[in-house]
Amino acid sequence: MMKILAFINSDYSSWGLMVQFGILSLMLLVANIIRRKVKVFRTLLFPTAIIAGFLGLGLKYLIIGLDVTIQGEYLISNSFLEGITYHAIAIGFIAMGLKSVKKEGTNELKGRPFKTGLIIVSTYLIQGAIGVIITIVTFNFFKGITPFSGLLLPMGFGQGPGQANNIGGIFEQNGFIGGKSFGLAIATIGTIWSSVLGIYYINKKSGEGKVKRAREEESKDVTNEVIESKNEIPVSEAIDKMSIQIIFVAVVYLFSYLFMEIITTLIKVEAITGLIWGFNFIFGMLFALLFKLLLNFLQKKGWMKRKYTNEYMLNRITGVVFDYMIVASIMAINVSMIAKAEFWITLLVLTTIGGFVTYYYLRLVVKKTYPDYEHEAFAVLFGNLTGTASNGIALLREIDPDFKTPASDDLVTGSSTAVLFGTPILLITGIIYLDGWYYLWGSLALMIVLFFVFFYFLIRKDKAK
Repeated sequence: MMKILAFINSDYSSWGLMVQFGILSLMLLVANIIRRKVKVFRTLLFPTAIIAGFLGLGLKYLIIGLDVTIQGEYLISNSFLEGITYHAIAIGFIAMGLKSVKKEGTNELKGRPFKTGLIIVSTYLIQGAIGVIITIVTFNFFKGITPFSGLLLPMGFGQGPGQANNIGGIFEQNGFIGGKSFGLAIATIGTIWSSVLGIYYINKKSGEGKVKRAREEESKDVTNEVIESKNEIPVSEAIDKMSIQIIFVAVVYLFSYLFMEIITTLIKVEAITGLIWGFNFIFGMLFALLFKLLLNFLQKKGWMKRKYTNEYMLNRITGVVFDYMIVASIMAINVSMIAKAEFWITLLVLTTIGGFVTYYYLRLVVKKTYPDYEHEAFAVLFGNLTGTASNGIALLREIDPDFKTPASDDLVTGSSTAVLFGTPILLITGIIYLDGWYYLWGSLALMIVLFFVFFYFLIRKDKAK
C-alpha cells in the first residue's frame, strides 16, 4: 500500500484540496502539449480539456489501483471532481450574464436574443423527447436503464457536464443507479460530436467556398481599448480590475446561494429542493442579470461614474471555469457504474441519434433565422448545443476569428432569454421520475407539444429578432 504524507492535526491539512487542483492543472498542461504536437487533435479542434479529462480519468484509476492516498482519502476524490463540475457551470454562466447585451450607446440588444432563445430551448425539447423515447424502448430490453433517463440527453448535450452531473444526481436519488456517470458520459460524447461533426460542417462549407477557414491558430494583440475601454476603471489602482470581476461573480453566486437556501428552507419538499439546487446555474444567471441591472441603474443615476465590468476579462473567467469543468466532469465518471453492455449500448444509440437530430434540426432553423450569417450561427449553436459554450466559440473562431458577425453575441443573449423560455423544462425535470405512468408519458407529451409551439414561432415570418 502506497501512502502520501498526511498533514494530520496541523495547519497544513488543507493540502489535499490544493494537490487535487494541481493535478487537474497538470492534466490541462500535458493535454495542451499533446494537442499542439498531434495534428489530428489540432485539425479537429479537439478541446484541450477533453484530452486532459481522459488523461486524468486514466490517472485516477491508476491511483486507485495503487491505493495512493492523502490524509486517508484517494489522491483524486470524486467528491472534489463533482464539486468542481457542479459549481463551475454556475460561475461560468454568471460571468456570461454579467456581460453587456446591448449595443454601445443604444438600447438595442446584440444579436437576435429571442429567436436564439427559442432555438436553444426547442433543441433541448427535441433532444429530450428523442432521448426519452429511446430509453422507453431500451427499458424493455435493459432493466438497468430507467425510462426517464433519456432526459439526460439535453442535460449532457444541450447544457453540458455541469448540468448532466446535477440532474444525473437527482435521477440517481430516484432509482437510476449510475445516473451521474451516465449523464457525464453523455456530455463527454456530446463534446466529441461538437468537435468532429462541427469541423465536418466547417470543412464542407469551406470547400464550397461559402466560408473561409482560419487554418492556423494565430495569437492576437490585446489592445488597451479591450481591457480598459472608455469610462471603465483602470486595469490596476487600489484594486486590480480582474479582482473586481471575480468579486462580482462571487457576490452574485453568494446571493444565488442565499436565495436557494431560503427557498428550500421554506418549501421542504425533497423533489423540489433537489431540483432547485440542481439548477444552480439558472439562479446564478438570473441574479447576474439583476446585478447588471443594478449597475446600469447606478450609472444612469450618476451615483457610479465608471463602468466596472469588463467583457474581455469576464470571457476569460468563463473560459477558465469551463476548461476545469470539462476536465473534472470526465475524471468524475465512474467507469464501473456504466461498464455493463446495457449502459454502453444505450449510450451509443442515444448519443448517435441525438447527435444527428441536433445537427439536422439546427441546419433547418438556423438557415431560416440567420440568413445573413447562417454558417457562423450554426457553428456557435451546434458547438454549444452538443458540447459547451467554449466549443461553440472554438468552432466560430475558425470562420469568424474577429467576431465580425453577431453570432457570439447571440450565444450570450440567447442563453439569457432561454432561461425564461426554459421554465417548463424545469417542471418536466422535477416530475418525470415520479411514480405513475402519467408523469413519464405526460412529460413526453408536453415536450413534444412545446417543441411544435416553439418551432412554429421560429419559422413564422415576422420582424422579431
